[in-house]
Amino acid sequence: MSEDAIFFGLEGPLDAVPGKGQMRAANLRGFSDFARGHGRDARAILERTGIDMRALGDPDSHVGAQALVDTFEYCSSLFEDPLFGLHFAQGQDAEVFGCITALARAAADLRTAIDALVSYLPIIHSPEAAPELVEGERSAELRWGVVHDLGINDQANLQAVVLQMKLLRQLGGADFTPRYVQLAIDPRPCDVAEIERVVGCRLHVRAPVNAIGFQRAHLDLPLASSNRLLYRLLGGYLDRVRSANRITFTQRVRDYIRGDLPKGHCTIERAAERFAVSVRTLQGRLAEEQTSFSAMVEDVRRTLAESYLRRPDASLDEIAEWLGYGEQTSFGRAFKRWTGTTPQKYRQDLKV
Repeated sequence: MSEDAIFFGLEGPLDAVPGKGQMRAANLRGFSDFARGHGRDARAILERTGIDMRALGDPDSHVGAQALVDTFEYCSSLFEDPLFGLHFAQGQDAEVFGCITALARAAADLRTAIDALVSYLPIIHSPEAAPELVEGERSAELRWGVVHDLGINDQANLQAVVLQMKLLRQLGGADFTPRYVQLAIDPRPCDVAEIERVVGCRLHVRAPVNAIGFQRAHLDLPLASSNRLLYRLLGGYLDRVRSANRITFTQRVRDYIRGDLPKGHCTIERAAERFAVSVRTLQGRLAEEQTSFSAMVEDVRRTLAESYLRRPDASLDEIAEWLGYGEQTSFGRAFKRWTGTTPQKYRQDLKV
């Protein structure tokens, strides 16, 4: 394998990033249990806005941002809870942000950690996210909004403030003390005290922008979880993912295939869901670039198989599983079809 083909020890991005109007399904983590606890069926709620129930089992899958916002607003009415987003987020944690949380924890100080959140959240979590760090002379704000108008999204903003506050407190520890929260919502006066209780500071409502305010000096707080090696490795990976996000649709589908093969359910139907298009549209866009989904699966499998067989620590059973085959014999037949030889013989020839 050439040096250019190595992706920080990986053969490519681990998964496709969310496209325009999408976000990671991790925002729904715990939704099934929450709905059940309120005597409701999660499937029926999600189907109302077109969200596939399978998204609850795969936080790295993608759902429509508008569908999620609409679901949260519907739940507020259904559960008769004007603070649904706040209460739902209380049962979640900062892991909702995925590998961005790990990168932020590994940063040297709080400023670097927030910069990571601002830089990569729109790439890894949702291109609809618009976070921003604003520094004044003595104060600073972590602001957030959305790129496109999603209509009423009060509940999503309530979820966001809780999750981001949890992350900031986790990073800064006891030394991090927020001064205020401002939200672009208009809650009932009786709900303000509940929001302040959960976020742990004063609340300003009907604000022009959502933000968590704190002393600027907090940005220099060193992180107890800092790990320079992890930060450089994961940061380098995410930089490459950001660059790869500018490539063609076919290459993005290829990244999806590479990430979903080990899960054993890499299908064109799931790929279409991931990119928020119909199967027919997906087939048409691939045809425009002179390829097909099945051909791409074959090509990715062959490329990865040849790479994995160079690893002496990988058994043939493991390789078959990584490539999405149910058994080693299926992998063996496919490999012989591609190369004219068996995996065992190919590996032996590499030693000569």
